[in-house]
This record gives sequence, structure tokens and C-alpha cells, in this order.
Amino acid sequence: MLTGAAVLLGVTAGQAQAAEVSYATKCVPPSGIGLPDVNGTTKVEITAPATAKVGDTVDVVWKFTQAASKNPDIIDLPANSVQPSGTLKAAGAQSADIAMQGPRENPAIPKGGAMTLSDMKGSLKLTAAGQVTLTPDAYVVNALSTDTRCTPTQAVQPSATITVTAGGGSSGSSSGSPSQSASSTPSGTPGGSGTPSSSSSPTPTSSPTGGSGRTDFTGKVVDIPYTCQSPIGEKKATSPVQINARKNGGSYGLTVRFKKSVMNSPIDIPANSVKPSMQVTLGGSDKGSVKVTGPANQAPVKQGAPIEIPDLTGTYKPGATGESTLSPGVLVIEALGTTTTCTPDSTAVSLTLNTEEQAGGASGGGGSSSSSSGGAAATGGGGLAETGSGDHGALKALGLVAGTAVLLGGAVFTFLPGRRTR
Repeated sequence: MLTGAAVLLGVTAGQAQAAEVSYATKCVPPSGIGLPDVNGTTKVEITAPATAKVGDTVDVVWKFTQAASKNPDIIDLPANSVQPSGTLKAAGAQSADIAMQGPRENPAIPKGGAMTLSDMKGSLKLTAAGQVTLTPDAYVVNALSTDTRCTPTQAVQPSATITVTAGGGSSGSSSGSPSQSASSTPSGTPGGSGTPSSSSSPTPTSSPTGGSGRTDFTGKVVDIPYTCQSPIGEKKATSPVQINARKNGGSYGLTVRFKKSVMNSPIDIPANSVKPSMQVTLGGSDKGSVKVTGPANQAPVKQGAPIEIPDLTGTYKPGATGESTLSPGVLVIEALGTTTTCTPDSTAVSLTLNTEEQAGGASGGGGSSSSSSGGAAATGGGGLAETGSGDHGALKALGLVAGTAVLLGGAVFTFLPGRRTR
């Protein structure tokens, strides 16, 4: 009783308090990379006002004094590549889940080094008088576009208590800081942290072109939902794509263009390490596919800079006479010895051409791939120059960072409670 009285006397209204709690934690690495779940220990310190009034909105800080892992002996983790987010439980006089998030700020973490996570912040609007306890709960670590999810495996003790007095404030629901975006994300998703929507826009119609002496044909921009398979797992992505053509004799030079940059690189990517290609799907009178390719990135991509896909080019030699359609097909990204394959969940016609059958052209009505007949699957050749167009950019599928950053991110969060893996 004397101790409790001394504590009460020593705490002035609104004074911040902090207390550390330690709890057993199960952490699940990103799916698809073959790493087992790992049990570790998380130590957290919660800072919040000791007293407040009903109607106040109080700020809360979650500080990691010990993460549940070390960085494995696989890669050095770059500075400012890790972002935590989580949930703080309010109970007692009122119940609420407080969304917590920290900035993507960390020192460079060497192989085998202790994980350093930034402080997470959130806020709570107080709605009832009495004692409100704050208890840390599950959290997510987004690193290099992958998410590692950590959940308590035991009852966790409250880390802070707010004494709330009646203050005439209006009642309301709790509020927290914005939830983790993507990158993070996976962000919080593998990136964090926001997953792109896989829904597509209504399929635009495309009128046939190709007659009356014209040589240049512009396709419609169509939104294509992809399922992307990398060596570590599966992700959904949607990107606007446009197919244009230029007639040259009986053949057509194709240019496939991605219209919007939607992804920043979570790490530095070296020059000449990202090589994209696509199979343009033929339909209507013609059948088969046409391979289009783009040049490798000529300059390094800095962390935080947009990742761009250059124009992809190739040659289409018609294998049928009539109205032939061209639609975006399978996209392949090769980077640093890895391959990410993005297959359309559904596709849409970007361009329709009035074509005349050419000797050795695509497969016509046979339905077999043009690559087997040696015709329309011709590539754009070596040494293709970047066009410099301002409107082509990164496919959302590059939340995978061309299959490289995700692999690195997955390796980072092999949790090591007291030992290192080899």
C-alpha cells in the first residue's frame, strides 16, 4: 500500500510512463522460400501518458528493446530497408486495437547482426473513465518487399496503464496511425507491406486497322491482372499495357509499353541486371504468340527510385488473312540469375489488325505456338535502344523487384533465437 501510494504521489497528470514487457513470439517468414517458423523472444517498451481525460487523444510509442531475431549469415541488410507495423491492445475501461507503425529507418545490419527496428507510433481517443491498459500484440516486419509476421505465443502482460478521468469530452472510437502501406511491402506485405488489386477494368473494344495504306497503328491501353510466380512464392499485380504496331512490308514491328510507374526499388539494383520479355498473344484470324523483348537497365537503380520497364519490341509476321488481334500475354523478368513469370489471369485485346498471310508467318488457324513454325516468335534483336518515353514504367509485379529483392528480403528474416543457420 505504501509503495502504491508513493507511485501515485510521484506521477503528475499527463506524465509519460514506460515499462518493458518480454514475451515468447512465433515468427513466420515469407511463404514459398522453404524457411521454417521460428520461436524467439520479443522485448517491448510502451510509452504513454499516465493520466488523461475522456475525450483526449493520446500518443503512444512502441519501442523494440529486443527483436525476436538476428540477421542471418546470408546478406548484409541495407540501411533504411526495414519497416515495422503492429497492433497494440487497449483494454479495461475501453477496448480498442491501436494501429502502430514505424518509419523505414534502420542502420545497415551486417550478416549475423542484431535486428534494429524503428520505434512505432499510434494514437488512441479516450472514450471512458477508468483504467486503460496497453498490451503489445502481433507485429509485421517488412524488409525488401517481404513480410515476416510475428505473433505472441503466450499471454502478454500490459506494458502501460492510463488513468482516465471524466473530462466532458465526447465519446468516440479509437484511432490509430495509418496502417502499413505496401513495400513495403510489403509491406507489411511481402513490401510491405498494400497488395495491388488483381481486378481488371472492363475489356475495351478494338476496331480493326491495317488497310488504306496506313503504316502506324496505336493500340488501346488495357489493364491486365497478373499472377506472378517467383522462386519464393506468388503475388498478384495489375498493370496498364499498350501494344502499338508499325507496318513494314507484310510484317509489323511491335512495341509493348507499360504506361505507369507504380513501384520504387527497396534496394540498389546494379546496371544490366533486369531483362524483361513478353509473349504477345495472337487471336482472331491468327493464332500463336510473338515474343517482344526489352534492353537491360543501362544504369543502376537507386534505393527508393522508380523501377522502369522499357519498351518491349519484336516483329509480327502474320500467318493468316483477316482480322488478327494482339493481347498482352506472359511477362518474364530475369534478374541476377532468377526468373519471375507473370501470367495474365485474364487478358484484353489492345490492337486489331487487318492482316495478310505471309510465308513462314504465325500459325493461322492451326492453333499451335508460332515459335514452333519459326515465324511470329521473332524477337526484336540485340542492342535495342531505350526509347526514353516518359510514360512507360514499372509493372506492379515488380513488387517482386524482378525476383531479386524479394529473395534477399526472404533471406533476411530467417529467425535465429540463439543460434545461426547455415
